Amino acid sequence: MNKEQAKKRIEELRNKTEYYAKKYYDEDKPEISDFEYDMLMVELRNLEKEYPEFVNKESLTQKVGGHVKEGFKKVTHEVPLQSLQDIFNLEEIDEFDNRIRKSAEENGIKEVKYVVETKIDGLSAALEYKDGKFVRGATRGNGLVGEDVTQNLKTVKAIPIEINDKIDVTVRGEVFISKQDFEKMNQEREENEEELFANARNAAAGSLRQLDSKITEKRPLDIYIFNVQKIEGKEFNSHFDELEYLAKLGFNVNPVRISCNSLEEVKKAIEKIGEMRETLTFGIDGAVIKVDNLKFREILGTTAKTPRWAIAYKYPPEQKETILKDIVCQVGRTGVITPMAILEPVKVAGSTISKTTLHNEDFIKEKELKIGDTVVIQKAGDVIPEIVKVLKEKRTGKEKEFEMPKICPVCGAEAIREEGEAAIRCTGIECPAKLFRNLVHFVSREAMNIDGLGENIIQQLLDRRLISNIADIYELKFEDIASLKKNGKKFAQNLVDSINTSKQNDLYRLITALGIRHVGGKASKLLAKKYKTIDNIMNASFEELSEINDIGEVMANSIKEFFMQEQTKDLIEKLKTAGVNTISLEEESLDNRFEGKTFVLTGSLQKYTRKEAEDIIEKFGGKTSGSVSKKTDYVLAGEEAGSKLIKAQSLGVTIISEEEFEKMSQ
Repeated sequence: MNKEQAKKRIEELRNKTEYYAKKYYDEDKPEISDFEYDMLMVELRNLEKEYPEFVNKESLTQKVGGHVKEGFKKVTHEVPLQSLQDIFNLEEIDEFDNRIRKSAEENGIKEVKYVVETKIDGLSAALEYKDGKFVRGATRGNGLVGEDVTQNLKTVKAIPIEINDKIDVTVRGEVFISKQDFEKMNQEREENEEELFANARNAAAGSLRQLDSKITEKRPLDIYIFNVQKIEGKEFNSHFDELEYLAKLGFNVNPVRISCNSLEEVKKAIEKIGEMRETLTFGIDGAVIKVDNLKFREILGTTAKTPRWAIAYKYPPEQKETILKDIVCQVGRTGVITPMAILEPVKVAGSTISKTTLHNEDFIKEKELKIGDTVVIQKAGDVIPEIVKVLKEKRTGKEKEFEMPKICPVCGAEAIREEGEAAIRCTGIECPAKLFRNLVHFVSREAMNIDGLGENIIQQLLDRRLISNIADIYELKFEDIASLKKNGKKFAQNLVDSINTSKQNDLYRLITALGIRHVGGKASKLLAKKYKTIDNIMNASFEELSEINDIGEVMANSIKEFFMQEQTKDLIEKLKTAGVNTISLEEESLDNRFEGKTFVLTGSLQKYTRKEAEDIIEKFGGKTSGSVSKKTDYVLAGEEAGSKLIKAQSLGVTIISEEEFEKMSQ
């Protein structure tokens, strides 16, 4: 590589590492594995070492990644929170030790001791205590300036609000989520069809950097303290002794800390941590080697980015070959059908892996997977097993192509993949896999509004087999409901009354409750207003549906497919038999003064709730929108109206007050 090529490659690597670091540190959404990122940094560091004339302070080899998130107050760290120099082989530990011992000799230091600790995979934070009380907490940020996350850190149970000595101290720790809690979180997110966290580190970072501490409080965050940044009135010579003192103060100190008297002991400690890696309850991405003598640390000093007295040894991801025996499909609570790889059991990084998710149809095609393939697997982020690649050279010709099912493997209803989506979904409303979610939606406030029938009660009814489909709600007996709670007669009577009241709901509520994909409250009202009965909607053609304003082809297709299902027809008949209203109760309005007009509501309304204003607009034939455009006719602006009001002014859209709206509606 000549000088010009080196310069070009350095610029390319800087752009790449900046992009991936932004995704990792600032957005908590990594796009590549830690190992892949580390290898890019190693290449960049080596090129800058070979061509020092191209080094500049903006390179991530010279500064800490990460920025302060908008919305957080900035905190300047009195003692910088630096990152560590990463190494990837034992020879580099020898080099580190040689450098340390040479400096010790030059400075008359007779003994060199180290402490080896687990490098916890989380988000670094500084905790500040005054007179023994927790007063402020901040993220690392760029090492010099971080985010004030005091209120969020107060929700972490492992952080003491008051320590066992009335001193001023600032400590540094790693906020993390345990392996078990991470798996549970992702399982729940998968069931709820939410985007999965890429790894435990980013789950922890995203949780800690929430602008609302109530969200943070719901996340299972933990912390291990691993350093004293600053302390008043106490003096220590040894880092290991310092950690022991922090434990006595009541801090949750990094549990794996090994004192080493020689380089040989350091290597044994690294090997030991590597062996115990899988048995640890928390994720690690390496082992940290630190000089124990604190006075010697001061002599060794730091660079702009890293201390010269510590390094981080990164363990390579362990990969194993195995056979993809089969691909089976599971149906989630939202109806998403997910392919699952059944593997010949193999031990990877201490765990026996026999299955792993294949995410979706596109993932299988991208990896070119066939049943019977020899595949390479590894554990992503030390937690989730994943298929890395197929060893095509080991194919025998007996491998079989896999196709995603056209019908749901649980209930037999049609399975569809809509344009622009990766997921394939079951369309059956009575599918047992989807039942809980369908029930929760059916009884919700915006749907059938059955007060008292919350998630906990629904789960109990399912567990006791008192209901097995949506229509069974209307067959529930007083005695069955009363048995769910101690002294539950009053609760049972209220719920029975609420169930009976829901039978008289307008048709649009029933349409909403059915949970037709893409069809929300507004579309439900349009359908009820146009077709008057559920039967008319069921018999409407695709062409007819797609011509309705604000319905369109995607929604029309979804409606048509939903009502073609035998399960849907069966449910509608059961609901009719139970006495549930299937006819529009809304009288035809002769006053269409707002017909063809689009309103946008913004700010805090004083005379109406937002729903009341929307109902008035719809009653007179108008419609509401969530965004301002040239097609908007009126913007109803309440107090503290913001960006929508500004946009309306710039576009020349008519802005009306509540008083003006009231006159228009009389």
